Amino acid sequence: MQLRLYDTLTREKRPFVPLDPSNVRMYVCGPTVYDFAHIGNARPIIVFDVLFRLLRHLYGAEHVKYVRNITDVDDKINARAAERGISIRVLTEETYNNFRDDIRPLGVLMPEDVNLPGKPPRFVEPRATEHIAEMRTIIEKLVQGGFAYVAEDHVLFSPQAMNAANSILPRYGALSKRTLDEMIAGARVDVAPYKRDPADFVLWKPSKPGEPSWPSPAGIKAEGRPGWHIECSAMAWKHLGEQFDIHGGGIDLVFPHHENELAQTCCAFHEDRMANVWMHNGFLQVESEKMSKSLGNFVTIRELLSGWQGYGWPGEALRFNMLRTHYHQPIDWTLEGLDESHKTLWTWYEGLASVEPLSDVSVDVVAALSDDLNTPQVISALHGLHRSGKKRELRTALGFLGFSGDRNKIGRVAAAVGAASGVSTVRGGGAAIVAADVEKLIADRTAARARKDFKESDRIRDELAAMGVVIKDSKEGTTWEIAR
Repeated sequence: MQLRLYDTLTREKRPFVPLDPSNVRMYVCGPTVYDFAHIGNARPIIVFDVLFRLLRHLYGAEHVKYVRNITDVDDKINARAAERGISIRVLTEETYNNFRDDIRPLGVLMPEDVNLPGKPPRFVEPRATEHIAEMRTIIEKLVQGGFAYVAEDHVLFSPQAMNAANSILPRYGALSKRTLDEMIAGARVDVAPYKRDPADFVLWKPSKPGEPSWPSPAGIKAEGRPGWHIECSAMAWKHLGEQFDIHGGGIDLVFPHHENELAQTCCAFHEDRMANVWMHNGFLQVESEKMSKSLGNFVTIRELLSGWQGYGWPGEALRFNMLRTHYHQPIDWTLEGLDESHKTLWTWYEGLASVEPLSDVSVDVVAALSDDLNTPQVISALHGLHRSGKKRELRTALGFLGFSGDRNKIGRVAAAVGAASGVSTVRGGGAAIVAADVEKLIADRTAARARKDFKESDRIRDELAAMGVVIKDSKEGTTWEIAR
């Protein structure tokens, strides 16, 4: 089945032809580990997990390599470590572990899920600080090639030099489709006195006291540390080579990060491209507004899992809600949407955990994914499988997409969204339940009290409490609500 992907560089959806079908390679920009990942960070994690699963299905698991980097040297990391009074290493280790803990419930594959003992790893999470040697090598190549220069213990890349080169190199600005003047006008450019041109950007800079530092390249005596963009060029080169198949990330990274990555790599290795396909997921907003701490709608993955606006959500509901919108389009993250997602999964999962999956996934599902990861069409196909009672096909497709199919795994919600949303499921502290189930338990307790079986009555009260249900007895009868 022919895979077609939208390429940001060419602005068209075209057939995907791997450089080497026996070694399909994908690089995705991962987290900067200084704080809890927010829900916007989860979008590329989920989107490219689906693509990774699809590539493994189409080309064979042993023929696909996925690299998702960890940025563990950065201005924000330095500032946060100083603010908390801890070492940078302690901060990045803690934050990285938090990141892993938070994305695991989202149903994404992890390196330990796919890498086999004694075999070359197929999923790598490289750290920037472990690739300083590769960064220095690329910087040296750029200086020697005339694409970078040294100024006041900094090394800076010159887009003007790149565009002046008479070679196969792409023009700087090809990815974002901007001229240099447009990029300077539309960006906050630090026009330092040592820059030859306002568009020049930092490859290496001197470290301040207390910051991490390493021996500098290009004959600079003072120790320093890398700029942001050079990290990904180095890690991609180390693990995937000078050219590879797919580079992914959020749309916010097109400029300057990916534009600069492409420039560095192509100039260092004299290539006409870095990746064959550049893929970017759209922006995420919350309740129709841009996510911002100042607006009070900034939400982390952990908050959504444990409690957001009084509601905690299972990771599979977050995953499903993310996939309801095509990755290339902006997404509006709403409480109502989350509830609809959970309700759909709850309906689909009825009796599904005991169903034996098939050996292969539905052709309709693979076809939809092969059309530039058309997940809305995939979900439509899943609805069709459910309506037609094809439980084995549904179970197989859901598993392929990273869903458990098990109702016991989609609980952990602290309160019902409310009758106005038409919600039929109420989520308790341990597992999701149906409102009718609560009513039946209350009826059983009322009957036990009538026959003076207070031991059974207390047992049912305790069972309801464990589910997160609070009951109140009065002369009019028993009412209940979900504990907040």
